[in-house]
Amino acid sequence: MIKVTINRQSNGHIESFTINGHANFAKHGSDIVCAGVSAVSIGAINAILALTKINPDIEQGGEGGFLRCVIPTELEENTNEKVQLLLEGMLISLQTIENDYGQYIKISTK
Repeated sequence: MIKVTINRQSNGHIESFTINGHANFAKHGSDIVCAGVSAVSIGAINAILALTKINPDIEQGGEGGFLRCVIPTELEENTNEKVQLLLEGMLISLQTIENDYGQYIKISTK
């Protein structure tokens, strides 16, 4: 199962997210759930890099399907708004996958 953890600040802003695990929906190379989660999460990170010019702390790798992204603190308000919009869009896309494939992906918020 893919486990997604969204970490929010007290003001509701997303400060980081972690994705860990594999869906095991289908064999390696044919798993549409893993592919969807990867495309959405990496796409969000790429959009943040390209559109805001900030450098989140990104950690990924291993056989466990691990990805962690931590947003820098002390961003300018305009930049933070863009980052938050991109992250909320990512979360909505992941929730859509969870709605259709809930036995393979679980999203939690802290």
